Amino acid sequence: MVGVMDLNERSREILRRVVETYLETGEPVGSRFLSRQLPLSLSAASIRNVMSDLEALGLIFAPHTSAGRMPTEAGLRMFVDGLLEIGDLTDEERISIEQQVSGSHKSVEDVLDEASKLLSGLSHGAGFVVAPTYDAALKHIEFVPIDADRALVVIVTEGGAVENRVIEVPKGLTPSALAEATNYLNAQLRGRTLDEAKAYLARELETQKAELNELTAKVIEAGLATWSGSSAPNDPLEKSLIVRGRSRLLEDVHAVEDLERIRLLFDELENKRDLVQLLGLAEEADGVRIFIGSENKLFSLSGSSLIVSPYMDTQQRVVGVLGVIGPTRLNYARVIPMVDYTAKLLGRLIN
Repeated sequence: MVGVMDLNERSREILRRVVETYLETGEPVGSRFLSRQLPLSLSAASIRNVMSDLEALGLIFAPHTSAGRMPTEAGLRMFVDGLLEIGDLTDEERISIEQQVSGSHKSVEDVLDEASKLLSGLSHGAGFVVAPTYDAALKHIEFVPIDADRALVVIVTEGGAVENRVIEVPKGLTPSALAEATNYLNAQLRGRTLDEAKAYLARELETQKAELNELTAKVIEAGLATWSGSSAPNDPLEKSLIVRGRSRLLEDVHAVEDLERIRLLFDELENKRDLVQLLGLAEEADGVRIFIGSENKLFSLSGSSLIVSPYMDTQQRVVGVLGVIGPTRLNYARVIPMVDYTAKLLGRLIN
């Protein structure tokens, strides 16, 4: 996929103006309008040529013949990731948010309700807040691939609360591996908290490592295999097992079965290490995240945008999520710092 740095300055500026005008008006943007707005000395014909290039890259499109251009989801994503200039809230806006959300006699439920109303009113979208889970037991967990580097973690607790967190996917982890992780965790870990789930997997790892070491000691003692390479102490995954005497192995059914069991144990250990890493990432996910259009797989709201941020407890653990759902024409430059600040404020108030 083309990145913002793959575009020249002229193309970046025209894409920026197309998106900003669309976000402001909701209407297609024409080349004649841009020629009057751009600081660059460009004719309408030159701008049309650049817009044709941007359209070929899938960043803008014409809703109908002879119309101006509007950004695609890819164009909006490029704008948000590389061209958007995010402002900061003024002191007056911060004070206003604090006064509306906080209060010495408000319950937790009141604080969450006020935060939701605040985000809705300020963004002209639908504000939402997911209540704190306080290490609630898991009912369902799912990893939804967003792209090659990120996945959305959907966590549903036994109490019915839903949390959505975005994680950076470990390199080499495929969508099928995420699906397998989802299936395994839901089969094995229901009713456990995230911390309990990680502890359970750690115990499983140690048990299987012990079994692997016992098996490999037996085949090595029999002169059928040997360890090779450097390794971390007591971590068979960091070693290489070299099999030798293959003709002898073929004569010894038990030795063949042992080696197959060793291979399966290696696979299971590797998978469980991935699971522990995924659960750890799910616990640590933070920061404002933006889903545009069809990227928002959780609610399947094609044509909508979702801006979310978790809020933390005093140990910096994610306890809830808040955000805004609205049209792709959201005022990102204003909503992003608003969601970020409200999440930080809510974390302080909840604690």
